[in-house]
Amino acid sequence: MPTSIKEAIARWQEKNPEEKADSAKKVSLIGQLPPIEKMDATLNTLVACEHLSLSSNAIEKIGSLGGLKNLKILTLSRNNIKSMAGLEAVGDTLEQLWFSYNNVEKLRGIATLKKLKILYFTNNKVTDWSEFMKLAELVSLEELNFLGNPLQERLGEGEGSEWREQVMQRLPKLKKLDGVPIVKTGGDEDE
Repeated sequence: MPTSIKEAIARWQEKNPEEKADSAKKVSLIGQLPPIEKMDATLNTLVACEHLSLSSNAIEKIGSLGGLKNLKILTLSRNNIKSMAGLEAVGDTLEQLWFSYNNVEKLRGIATLKKLKILYFTNNKVTDWSEFMKLAELVSLEELNFLGNPLQERLGEGEGSEWREQVMQRLPKLKKLDGVPIVKTGGDEDE
């Protein structure tokens, strides 16, 4: 029997008796045993939450984020998620999305994240530029980590790699790619 969101919040509350879940700014439901499989409406009780961590569970679908009107950081890494659907509920507030080690091939719906500045998206399943280019619609995106996706692996990594050059052309506003700052130079790089 998987752990429910209600049970996970109750466990969090036991470990954090000085805080109330409905007024906490940061709630961590990482690595529950047995793992959480479903994001349910109980999440909507976390009305003050700005940073919600649900990594290292067995979640397959994003859902029930409509009540999290203050959410700025969402961590869903190391789950079984295959689609970005469900993020639109936090599209007006989310600034960071930690989404590595999932099974996402398509970035459909990512453009709803109007304020997204940081996206950690390593080790997913994106294979082609047409999907990658959906990231160009994220006008606030400053930092992207995309290592371990088939598209990136084909083109290599590191300074001067085809991957890095291609991304810099396609996402000129990026300030950091795969953990390395992007240095824009107008001329000689030795200056």
